[in-house]
Amino acid sequence: MHKEDQPLIFELSTEGRIGYSLPEMDIPEIDLGELLPEGYLREEEPELPEVSELDIMRHYTALSKRNHGVDSGFYPLGSCTMKYNPKINENVARFNGFAHLHPLQDESSVQGALELMYDLQEHLIEITGMDEVTLQPAAGAHGEWTGLMMIRSYHEANGDTKRTKVVVPDSAHGTNPASATVAGFETVTVKSDENGLVDLEDLRRVVGEDTAALMLTNPNTLGLFEENILEMAEIVHSAGGKLYYDGANLNAVLSKARPGDMGFDVVHLNLHKTFTGPHGGGGPGSGPVGVKADLIPYLPKPVLVKNGDQYEFDYDRPQSIGRVKPYYGNFGINVRAYTYIRTMGPDGLKAVTENAVLNANYMMRRLEPFFDLPFDRHCKHEFVLSGKRQKRLGVRTLDIAKRLLDFGYHPPTIYFPLNVEECIMIEPTETESKETLDAFVDAMIQIAKEAEENPEIVQEAPHTTVIGRLDETMAARKPVLRYQKQ
Repeated sequence: MHKEDQPLIFELSTEGRIGYSLPEMDIPEIDLGELLPEGYLREEEPELPEVSELDIMRHYTALSKRNHGVDSGFYPLGSCTMKYNPKINENVARFNGFAHLHPLQDESSVQGALELMYDLQEHLIEITGMDEVTLQPAAGAHGEWTGLMMIRSYHEANGDTKRTKVVVPDSAHGTNPASATVAGFETVTVKSDENGLVDLEDLRRVVGEDTAALMLTNPNTLGLFEENILEMAEIVHSAGGKLYYDGANLNAVLSKARPGDMGFDVVHLNLHKTFTGPHGGGGPGSGPVGVKADLIPYLPKPVLVKNGDQYEFDYDRPQSIGRVKPYYGNFGINVRAYTYIRTMGPDGLKAVTENAVLNANYMMRRLEPFFDLPFDRHCKHEFVLSGKRQKRLGVRTLDIAKRLLDFGYHPPTIYFPLNVEECIMIEPTETESKETLDAFVDAMIQIAKEAEENPEIVQEAPHTTVIGRLDETMAARKPVLRYQKQ
């Protein structure tokens, strides 16, 4: 039987079949009509499948096999750092003293958890070169918005209300201009030069007295280190602006370089990327924000502080931008990140960067003969190829990505950044073996050869997945979001 012909759980339904056994109720039945307004009650029983426990277990097990994740296969998603999540992190996050806490407990009863949070903040301060860190933001983009709101409050407190613009490179993550807009700023684009780096002359042109900040990740989205970063910082600071560091690519510089030493005033970190918290599918995540001294007054409150031997929350922060997330952030992800940092230690984090950079350069050079390489230079943790050569043969980058599904790989990021035609952005991370890297490279080489010799097999891919080639226009305009009986 082909995968797509396997019956769905509704099709296995047989009237009267039961998949559960519950004890008799030992409390009086409750009339829901007395608890809920009439309009909230169903008039008919929901039409649910009637199946056995075995059927339902097989159903969900089969669905789980259709998912892809870092535990099931290579996930080279450029700029997202989808690396292995060590299982020791999961064990520690499930310790009773962490997993069974309630966020409304008195501070005196959760001193261990607060100590972990405070210690994590101190580690992140050292890693980034910042002066203070908040763990509140729930993810990277949330951290971006938090940092920009602090920059906005800083300028307003200084009476500098004319600073309404945020500068972003043309290779920036899409969240950068989006976060700036949500924070009330206008965005201005600065061009990249022929080497894939920020064009200093264009930066001088766009920066002025209305500049609130420059948002940047280093290395940038092309996987290239902005070697003129100190001069860029001088340009922005001389104009009265601040530098914001997008931490999506921090995996490339751990224990090698610190954003604070590059001149950045604010940095957000993706604990669910760099520090091995699980992520994907919309969550969970954690996006702590670090700041230099002059922005500390504007940190979200409450701020976790150490008072003698006690850890407590300081709510007396009159210039704070306010709370940005209920309670204290995504605590479980913070526990996982803390476990990772303590397990790795300084030497381990340094090795992370060295191996991530080595893996990326190894793959780039192996693939160079078969795809266009827009920037032929040493990369950091990720690299960018172009499918222009294949496009001339009638095979698009999208086709290449779909063909990779037939080999069991999650495709890399495609068509981003926007300043590279037919872009393919690959980030192998440090956790993959040479055998895995070689197998992926061999698949890419085979696809490149297929584009020359048998392009139809690529154009019509995927061939082995549960769902074949979709009508993408129809899927976007008329998505089918629930099962409907025929």
